Amino acid sequence: MRLTEKKVAILATDGFEQKELFSPLKTLKGENAEVHIISDKKGEIKGWMNGDWGKSIVVNYTLNEVNAEEYHALMLPGGLMNPDTLRMNEDAMTFVRSFFEQGKPVAAICHAPWLLINAGVVEGRKMTSYPSIRKDLENAGAIWMDEEVVVDSGLVTSRHPGDLPAFNTKLVEEIREGVHEKQAAYV
Repeated sequence: MRLTEKKVAILATDGFEQKELFSPLKTLKGENAEVHIISDKKGEIKGWMNGDWGKSIVVNYTLNEVNAEEYHALMLPGGLMNPDTLRMNEDAMTFVRSFFEQGKPVAAICHAPWLLINAGVVEGRKMTSYPSIRKDLENAGAIWMDEEVVVDSGLVTSRHPGDLPAFNTKLVEEIREGVHEKQAAYV
């Protein structure tokens, strides 16, 4: 079953890890999902790759133009700058939190779980991330695991770009499954 008629939001801003946005985007589009790039600014956002600026991608909508109810799932690419900027944006936190409140799948890779910490949705959840933010997740109440992909009731997390094949597979699988009763905001 392909993802035809499924809409997926990718929330990102300047400094997203290039592979962590473009690889899931390609996978989702290959499954016939409708994918929108959502950001805190209009125009284009620029990726980061190998210690320098990389490719840009056109933003479809800004945070104030969308509502989580319009989407079936949310994907959060990592990088250092991207999640660090977005986690300080209350509109981004509200958008992220809404997916959990509605039980919809959310996928976060690398440093993107910083967004989930600030959104207040990681307590009691099994997760992984880039190793340097392990303590941040544990201090927020998450159960951290060193695995290429961890799935917990609709929440998909991975450590780094090397985990993208497993991450993409589980992202698609969770979107196919749809709403998860235990995917909830613990705020």
